[in-house]
Amino acid sequence: MEVVTEVLYQLGAAVLQLIMQPFFYIALGLIILIYRYQMQVEQRLFHARLHPWLLETGRSLAGGVAVGLLVSVVAAFIGVGLTPDTALWVWGTAGLLLLLRIRWLCLAYSVGLLGLLQGAVHWLDPQTLDPLATRLVASLGALDIPGLLLLVALLHVAEALLTGWQGARLASPLVLSGKRGRLVGAYRQQGYWPVPLLLVTPAAGGFQAADAVLPWTPLLHSGEWGGGWTIVGLPVIIGFTALTRSLLPAQKARQSARQLLLYSFLLGVVAALAAWWPPLTVAAALCALVLHEVLTLISAWRESTRSPYYVHDGPGLRVLAVVPGSPAAELGIVTGEVLYKVNGLRVRTQAELHESLARSSAAFCKLEVLNLEGQSKFLQRARYEGEHHQLGIILAPDEYADQYAPAAQPSLWRLLRGGKPRRKRDTPDPLSF
Repeated sequence: MEVVTEVLYQLGAAVLQLIMQPFFYIALGLIILIYRYQMQVEQRLFHARLHPWLLETGRSLAGGVAVGLLVSVVAAFIGVGLTPDTALWVWGTAGLLLLLRIRWLCLAYSVGLLGLLQGAVHWLDPQTLDPLATRLVASLGALDIPGLLLLVALLHVAEALLTGWQGARLASPLVLSGKRGRLVGAYRQQGYWPVPLLLVTPAAGGFQAADAVLPWTPLLHSGEWGGGWTIVGLPVIIGFTALTRSLLPAQKARQSARQLLLYSFLLGVVAALAAWWPPLTVAAALCALVLHEVLTLISAWRESTRSPYYVHDGPGLRVLAVVPGSPAAELGIVTGEVLYKVNGLRVRTQAELHESLARSSAAFCKLEVLNLEGQSKFLQRARYEGEHHQLGIILAPDEYADQYAPAAQPSLWRLLRGGKPRRKRDTPDPLSF
């Protein structure tokens, strides 16, 4: 009973610590900027709101809290060593990386870079340093890099679960400049979650020790738990981004989830070895960075070798997306299907589609759609005044499309400015992630 009371007290103190820290609110603000930018790009490309930023932010917050509790429970049996300066080091490094590229906000990059810096400062002569530099070096040297890398591996497992579960829904349609300047449809899948962690850590790191004794001994820092334990709140942000011109959103989500699981397994093995034999810490930190980049490059290479999917090269008009709550959504039309006939007429261009829809004198629409397996399905529905002129169907771009979005992920400055598509040009945009 004493342990339960002490755990509840420590949890309450850790939650209060999370609420008072600015980092969780910074993470939430960045997520709002990302989803707001995504909504602006969708509105300007397609004149439709597919992912309202407020709704997506709320879902991200709920998902982040859920996985934060799950990871905190598992991490309690690992015992990551934290110091009062851990959050400052992690978030300070992440902030610098954020200025260079949004996706480097991932905890793998900040912890990996801190591991390399920790290995580098061991070569410094303490006698040549001033008092401030000596304090910084000591604070950096006290970071538990292997434990933090194991935490990164756990968070990537949680990210893989969220990606497989929500990745297809989080996919945002785009128009991109492809090879030879041709505009093609694509999807950017991106999901970000603010994760509040409540981590059991040895009190030897500088925190006030709890009165009760833990009923179990965590795996790491076996010699330090005799000095007591405490629970520390550490807010982090997890997320993924992927771009595809050749796969359906659900297919890309499954592929991304598998890559994240592979990354978490490999990193977890190397981090566990570094915890067992500390000289491997620098190698483990390097693996955190290199493996992440390698998987990103592999994904980009796969995309470059495939033909674009969201084009009108087949027997009809390819559906790029469907507006939520629209007539097309009610009829069950989904991304990747092909409009073959409308009111009995074959449609190969958007002009033919509009002409066919206008033929419905009785305000009734009949569609023949080729599903993802290439089989015909027949749909019909009454049309009402004020509804979307294309029933809520967003088609892949044709030769008349003149706006596209940059393939590269936006910088922080562009997030602040808002999403503004570019005009069509003769030279193609490079495939960039």
